[in-house]
Amino acid sequence: MDNPRTIDSTSGHVMEKAVSQENSLVQDIKSLIKVGIINSNLITTFAGFWLALYFTDTSIVTEWTTLIWTLLGTALVIAGGCILNNWYDRDIDPIMDRTKQRPTVTGSISLPVILTMGIVTSAAGALVLTLTSWQAAAWGVFGWFVYVVLYTMWSKRRYTLNTVVGSFSGAVPPLIGWAAIEPGLRMEAWILFLIMFLWQTPHFLALAMKKKEDYRKAGIPMLPVVKGFEMTKRQIVVYVACLLPLPLYLATLGGIFLAVAYVLSVGWFVLALAGFFMKDDKKWATWMFVYSLNYLTVLFLTMVLVTMPFPYV
Repeated sequence: MDNPRTIDSTSGHVMEKAVSQENSLVQDIKSLIKVGIINSNLITTFAGFWLALYFTDTSIVTEWTTLIWTLLGTALVIAGGCILNNWYDRDIDPIMDRTKQRPTVTGSISLPVILTMGIVTSAAGALVLTLTSWQAAAWGVFGWFVYVVLYTMWSKRRYTLNTVVGSFSGAVPPLIGWAAIEPGLRMEAWILFLIMFLWQTPHFLALAMKKKEDYRKAGIPMLPVVKGFEMTKRQIVVYVACLLPLPLYLATLGGIFLAVAYVLSVGWFVLALAGFFMKDDKKWATWMFVYSLNYLTVLFLTMVLVTMPFPYV
């Protein structure tokens, strides 16, 4: 007769193994779709959507379904692009420490399945965006094309300007959000685009400084690898400086927004200049990287908060 304790123990091990495999699959999928990238881009997508409501005197109450389709479609398009980026980079990811555990390296998900996931998710995202406006869908496809084709497949392994090329795709989410409400866009929408475009180069160059050896081993011509830290720091200062006048074009958002925007922008510029005086370049790069994340989050959340009390809701 079987020992009940043995049976219970065996069942427990089977359940633990099943839960472990499920958790592992969830982690693999999160790694493939790059959840952090999706979250940060959805913040800017929502900001673009929200400001379009504000400038067109449209109520969120009448457009809440549009908001859901906008965020879902944008998330799917970005996720699909990230999956395809991982699939394409399967030959260099084993070389880089930070990418060694991706399922494209470990084989926990087969490459044909990953390719299919990327294509289906991308197509689904574009289709969902058509439920808002065809212009929003077109911007989504444009951002996907730049990221997957022009950045991942063409420029990433060839040119130091790969960061600039990739910045075009990262600047698109606010336009997707805005076009879902006002397809024609307006100057303020393009200012959001410019802010995102200029923000990305110092953000990713700081990361490239932190991960210089990874990129060098993989043969990716990031600016710190090809031109060194001094040139990289000069480029970072130039891009951060170019951000300084942009909040003025959003002056209609009010004094509180301008005050927050300039505290953030001037603070980042001062920190960028400090790079020429700090001895530990990688420590400075870490500060710059962290500051850039906070800059983006606080700036775009402020845009939403200062326009929150809609008189027409």
